Amino acid sequence: MTAPVTPAEVEQIDLEMAEQEHAGRVELGKRQKSLTIGAVCKALAQEFPDISISKIRYLEDQKLLTPRRTPGGYRLYTQGDVARLRTILRMQRDEFLPLRVIRQELAAGRAGAGGAGPDMPPAPGRVGREGARGWRPTVSVGQASGALYSLDDVLEETKAEAKLVRELEEFGVVKGEMRGGVRYFDETEREIIGAVAELARYGVGGRNLRVFRSSADREANLLQQILAPALRSRNPERRKEAVEALENLAAVATHLKHLLLVRDLRKIVR
Repeated sequence: MTAPVTPAEVEQIDLEMAEQEHAGRVELGKRQKSLTIGAVCKALAQEFPDISISKIRYLEDQKLLTPRRTPGGYRLYTQGDVARLRTILRMQRDEFLPLRVIRQELAAGRAGAGGAGPDMPPAPGRVGREGARGWRPTVSVGQASGALYSLDDVLEETKAEAKLVRELEEFGVVKGEMRGGVRYFDETEREIIGAVAELARYGVGGRNLRVFRSSADREANLLQQILAPALRSRNPERRKEAVEALENLAAVATHLKHLLLVRDLRKIVR
């Protein structure tokens, strides 16, 4: 004969059933909120018209996104993934930050804060003198990790073709460094190759990038002329201030170049 169930056991059973039901609702909610990569593109298209599946996949390859995978290998993005992606795209569009810096910002908790809202200005850099507008530096000329990446590593991470890298070397866009018969590239050159690989999907080759290289050389020479005396100073504090000013000027120059490009492109689509 089966022993009767005590009130305490009934209460325990009810508690376990309630917990299971709650866990089921939570899991169902997670599945309902998950989006495919196509749905993510559609959700972000209004704010980022140039968003594409290939761009999202590239950001994933750069370890900036880690969506959940189904047993069949399909990507599923949570609302948190979408918010993180939105923050990444805003930092690229509004602050012109390279992926290396974006990765640092995210690691520092930028994504947890949700990033800048659609009607909010980019996070400011240092405060300008006498109330002048502050700019976030787009480059860090005073700091470098020193990390080097072999050609095989760069090709694997950027999905670029070896032929394209050879073209970039031929036209002086990247140089690399030979060590023990192996060519290595630093972080900046690795990101340059990644950006060019994205352009290559639209038929842009290494020879087309001379204009970018020439423009960058002219801008660098101009900024050097402006700050050369301070950069050569033997006073560590003055040199530090000059480096910070160089980064700030680079941010302003990048923003100006972006605005000029946007103005000219608008003329094309009229």
